[in-house]
Amino acid sequence: MNFYWGAILGYFLGFAFGVGCALAVMYSIYRGGYRKALQDLLSEEKPERFHRELARAEEKLSRPKS
Repeated sequence: MNFYWGAILGYFLGFAFGVGCALAVMYSIYRGGYRKALQDLLSEEKPERFHRELARAEEKLSRPKS
């Protein structure tokens, strides 16, 4: 196998596994945050951060759009 085939194979494997693994990690982080948000939403006693972010979201929605 000469240099060109090795470089092509290395580039393909690095790109395929590198990007694929990064996307898998980002997706798992996203799903974990989504589950936590649903747990906070459905719990009886809301955490302080929930109230803070809710007020921030309501403020952002009430601003007039320019």
